[in-house]
Amino acid sequence: MNPAGSVIRVLVVDDSASSRELLVGMLDADPRVQVVGVAADGEAGVAAADRLRPDVITMDIHLPKLDGFGATRRIMETCPTRVVMVTASFMPDEVAASFQALEAGALTVLAKPPGPGHPAFATARDDLLRTVALMAEVPVVRRWRAAAGRVARAGPPMVAQREVRIVAIGASTGGPLVLQVILSQLRPGFGAPVLIVQHISTGFAEGMGQWLAESTGFPVRVARHGECPQAGQAYVAPDDAQMKVQADGLIALVDEPADYGYRPSVGVLFRSVAEHHAQRAVGVLLTGMGQDGAAELKVLRDAGALTIVQDSESAAIYGMPGEALRLNAATHVLSPPDIAAALNRLLERRS
Repeated sequence: MNPAGSVIRVLVVDDSASSRELLVGMLDADPRVQVVGVAADGEAGVAAADRLRPDVITMDIHLPKLDGFGATRRIMETCPTRVVMVTASFMPDEVAASFQALEAGALTVLAKPPGPGHPAFATARDDLLRTVALMAEVPVVRRWRAAAGRVARAGPPMVAQREVRIVAIGASTGGPLVLQVILSQLRPGFGAPVLIVQHISTGFAEGMGQWLAESTGFPVRVARHGECPQAGQAYVAPDDAQMKVQADGLIALVDEPADYGYRPSVGVLFRSVAEHHAQRAVGVLLTGMGQDGAAELKVLRDAGALTIVQDSESAAIYGMPGEALRLNAATHVLSPPDIAAALNRLLERRS
């Protein structure tokens, strides 16, 4: 973990000279950050990582000689480092492919910032700097992909006192790979819909849903306004809308302000579930920075829902689940495989 107050040493790997210049300028302008090197291809990136031992690497995906996936895998084998992947593509198929970087060992995937004249420049710059600073605090680079293939443990005994009709999950930094582990281990015919709010870069929700569906075998797609969520399906909140569940069980996508700085927000989803469906709901809060969803998980618990938070040993960032624990919002604290096992056990009657 990067010592508090020390400068974050960053290596930039990108084959575009203009992109390298933009990223270096943005990073060096932050007093918390120092760019210690650049590389224009994957092979050079691996060598620079070994030589410079940076705190964080920003890694382009499309690189000559060795692409970003291969470079990340090799870095994780030889000199494990916190890797943030960046992509310039917003095509769902390409975004879905970019999430393979998480399987290679990267911590997160971000959109490549546009130029200074673009209206989204400031937001993208701030997102990049915040992510780099946050990743520097991660003590261990976690590899949950290996867990996705193994059989979930039986988990603690859980008996559903009421029929479970909905599972609501919230996640932020580190969440996609944990979602992959959980969804990959849910049994065929899982007896409830799964609604997911994942903090992700704008334009990435559809690609993430596609990647989750392809890599887990569990049906996943972006939610649509007014649809009735079906058992055995997962629904990802879309970009720039708050996702709720109405009293009639239909999904509502609403144009409401950001909550905890996020739209979609975990808290908004959890509040709607607590208001209308708490007696038949399970709320799950996974890895992530900040407090989004923590107080609302307590509301869910107080209203009669079963509530689960991810354990600290498996979480990349323990902000959201840690805050929920502080508020006594969780009925169970479990690892991702055990979360899947618990959900399977709760839903086995309906299955």
